[in-house]
Amino acid sequence: MPSTFQILREFLLLGLTAFGGPTAHIGFFRDRFVGKLQWITDDEFADILALCQFLPGPASSQMGFAIGWKKGGWPGALAAWTGFTLPSALLMTLFGLGIAKFASPEGSGWLFGLQIAVVAVIFKAIIQMAKSLCPDRTRTLIALASAAFLLWDGLPFSQILVILAGAILGLAVIRTDRVGSTNQQGSIETPERTQRVDSENRQGWFVGATCLVLFFLLLFGLPFFAKETGPLTLFSSFYQSGALVFGGGHVVLPLLSDEVVSTGWLTDSEFMAGYGAAQALPGPLFTFASFVGSALSWPQNPWLLSAIALGGIFLPGALLVLGVMPFWERLRTIPAMRNALAGTNAAVVGLLGAAFYDPVWTGAIRDTGDVIFLLGIAALLLVLKLPPWVVVIAAGLSGWLLL
Repeated sequence: MPSTFQILREFLLLGLTAFGGPTAHIGFFRDRFVGKLQWITDDEFADILALCQFLPGPASSQMGFAIGWKKGGWPGALAAWTGFTLPSALLMTLFGLGIAKFASPEGSGWLFGLQIAVVAVIFKAIIQMAKSLCPDRTRTLIALASAAFLLWDGLPFSQILVILAGAILGLAVIRTDRVGSTNQQGSIETPERTQRVDSENRQGWFVGATCLVLFFLLLFGLPFFAKETGPLTLFSSFYQSGALVFGGGHVVLPLLSDEVVSTGWLTDSEFMAGYGAAQALPGPLFTFASFVGSALSWPQNPWLLSAIALGGIFLPGALLVLGVMPFWERLRTIPAMRNALAGTNAAVVGLLGAAFYDPVWTGAIRDTGDVIFLLGIAALLLVLKLPPWVVVIAAGLSGWLLL
């Protein structure tokens, strides 16, 4: 088992190099935790991904929470979130304090290079996941049908419909291998071990239920107490946004415009400056909340307001994923549930394939020159097998030098 410090270190590296938004983060996570470190299996990774797609909130950050929780409990979950979030949160806070007003990151050569690198990283992740999670014709067809449906009907809730359909098809037509009498590590179960595991499960279920109760108490209780403009109102506004938005940062940022601009907290130009910065930085897009908190012209300390907004938008997603995970761990061992998850995992491959085309490919590739640049970056990743973070930095520098 990795130590809490190791978890923090690995996620800090990703927080510094994982450009491209939620879909790209999934590729970085898989390459690091399934491929290089082998902390979790491909099936476990896909199960966590499917769960986080079901839940509102930032899917990639929730995946980080879940991976940290599986490898290090509560300290591991907190270390994963801190490492992945801290770099971009600090940078966004500085933007809010005034740096974003001096220059816009949009359109620069290094941003172009980062976008191209993201295309290569996601493509590699999809190919590897498809080999593992779509080993037969049935699951391949589920993945292709899921991708086609999402490209035809790209509404945020369509993702949930696709995952549900995958689960139903898995129950109906997929039969996975039965689990033997050993546990996941291959050790023989004994009465003493079984009793200890049952005790740990009961504790996990209690903690999970507590997280879910707290999630709903804050969701419905905060608006009654946050009546006047101030830190509590800020926390409540961002908590509501984080709790009710499906689709991740690309969805929540535009929706926050009504909350932030229409109330006069920020001007439209200030909001768009922060939005542009969030697109250009590594790590989760939800750190846009840090920008809003620090950019407010309120009497409170801007660093405090930044932390309040950041905590507000991330807390509901953390409570949900840590609340559901203990029950999910039990459900996924039931044979019928394994069949459903096999279908769900195939649907997730299709979901990522659809996201790869739109918005990743359509947003980054505009002409033949972009394709040539992509082939060069992809060669670094797929032929020379350089680590993704090295490829990202190389692509950014190349774009800056060329453009």
